[in-house]
Amino acid sequence: MPAFPRPELETMVERWLEINRRCEADRDWRPMADFYTDDATYGWNVGPNDEFMAVGRDEIRDIALGLEMTGLEGWSYPYQKVLIDEAQGEVLGLWKQVADVTRDDGSPYEVVGFGGSWFRYGGDGMWSWQRDFFDVGNAGALFLEMIRKGVLTPGMQSRMDRAMSGERLPGHYPVGKAPARLWD
Repeated sequence: MPAFPRPELETMVERWLEINRRCEADRDWRPMADFYTDDATYGWNVGPNDEFMAVGRDEIRDIALGLEMTGLEGWSYPYQKVLIDEAQGEVLGLWKQVADVTRDDGSPYEVVGFGGSWFRYGGDGMWSWQRDFFDVGNAGALFLEMIRKGVLTPGMQSRMDRAMSGERLPGHYPVGKAPARLWD
């Protein structure tokens, strides 16, 4: 992995955090796809049997940042810490997943545990590789709590229905069968 000047990576991170804030406010994450190389890969694990992988900027825009974020409009993903490794050209960002609805006590519905994104910088202000991680069990528990309380938005309910259909969704593969590996 190539080294990059730290100021270049710091600028990339600031641009990335700004587009995240803008996309959260606009309730549309698809514009973030412009920050990936044409051949970038973006994936995550979804439990013992399933992983997600988008290959190329178009799949990242349409599937990872479009279809996969449908129903999460209004949620925020505030970054808590960002670590930059200029020697390897990699960045690790740790974030929370916070719903836009609150419990009866006023606390937000939030996925407990750590969430994060591991990026590989491709130069020219673009990511070439991203892998996300989050606590699938805690995310599932939160969604069940929200279902029981009847606070799912129609978009989130549709997302749940789609996930429960048993149909393999675009970008989802059996573990080890995706077009790019989670680890390379």
